[in-house]
Amino acid sequence: MSVMTPASNVASRSDRRPVAGGLYDAVAETTFITWGGRNQDNYIQAYDHRTGTWSAPVLVGAGGGDSHNYPTIVQAHDGHLLVFRGLHNRELVVARSPQPHSIAGQWTSTVIAEGDGATYPMPFVTADGSIFVFVRETTRDLDHVTPTDTRPMKYVRSTDNGLTWQNTLALTGTKYAIAPWTRTDNMNEIYIGQLRYEPAGSGRPERIHIVYTLAGGGPEGHLHDRYHRNIYYTYFTPSDLRFHSAAGADVGVSIDDDDQEAHLKVVHTELQQPNPRTPDYISLVGYSRNGKPFVVWMTTDVSGVLHTHTASWTSETWAAQEVAAGVRVRDMEQIEPQTWRVYSTPSVGVDTYLLRGGTPDADWVWRYESSLDIPRAVGRIEVIGGFRDPLRILATGASSGRDVGDFYDGDIYVAG
Repeated sequence: MSVMTPASNVASRSDRRPVAGGLYDAVAETTFITWGGRNQDNYIQAYDHRTGTWSAPVLVGAGGGDSHNYPTIVQAHDGHLLVFRGLHNRELVVARSPQPHSIAGQWTSTVIAEGDGATYPMPFVTADGSIFVFVRETTRDLDHVTPTDTRPMKYVRSTDNGLTWQNTLALTGTKYAIAPWTRTDNMNEIYIGQLRYEPAGSGRPERIHIVYTLAGGGPEGHLHDRYHRNIYYTYFTPSDLRFHSAAGADVGVSIDDDDQEAHLKVVHTELQQPNPRTPDYISLVGYSRNGKPFVVWMTTDVSGVLHTHTASWTSETWAAQEVAAGVRVRDMEQIEPQTWRVYSTPSVGVDTYLLRGGTPDADWVWRYESSLDIPRAVGRIEVIGGFRDPLRILATGASSGRDVGDFYDGDIYVAG
């Protein structure tokens, strides 16, 4: 792959998950990428494939100096670009381009009231043009009563290209989409690692694959993100707003703890010290040529060594295996019906691996493929939606410090 650097020494540390970092617009023959600069202020840049040139970065919204307030982007069916940011634990904001198929002009920002308490916006657009944004609600910041380690998932939906919105409660009569309220281990926080859109086809409905882990205070009481536990998988059908297990069991419009333990658990993990936040925040989800899902996740052992695992659905159970040690995965793309390219971040640059399913599907083969020519550390990677080479991935360089407001010297890379 060849690498370009459209912006240098501008990126701050980001907590963005591998969802919706950029997209390709076939009408404009332009790729749009988003990233967080100083104070995590949200920027967008455009690459014109006809001329091979980059625009200057355009500011679309203030990030408030918080690494959680990163941008994510989709394109509405009317051609307008929508950039979302969740102002950490407070509100969901959408910035809308003034013109379709373009970043030019003065963008408008609107608070989506239906997404109050939002963090981690994960948007997607369905075939009929409906726009969904999954967010996690920090309930305590809204009612000042709920324990801090109760952080459920909800979503908002627009059917008019992002002009008006409804949330989970208005659409289903149930306030939350994923909400394990009653766990005795206090693991009631949801961390979605990734969601992945799959169009309808081969007898399968349009659906969204979702992989997630739990967090919370564990036996130490109500503490935010003290421990992590377990890996879960579900798919969401936007046509009827219902969630399902890998086996196809309908678990309804909202997932509670009984649902996820009985139908959605991929692997059970114990609460661990001295590295309690394992599994990792980022996990990946995909599907094989026959539509069966698989997930990729990372754990850290008691010695601090990182391990990468896969699990695939065999029609009866989840078959798991460890495939690598010391590899930090960031995103992946399907390059053949049964082969996925996985992007990882070593201490410097980006490495790629091939993950190939065998027969049966549980027998996955993992092998090193290549290293990209990137001279500095990379913090996050997102495969660009509907990508067109030479822009296949967006890689946000790691800044030199953890405080977003003061450190913003990472590079922005694209490769393809």
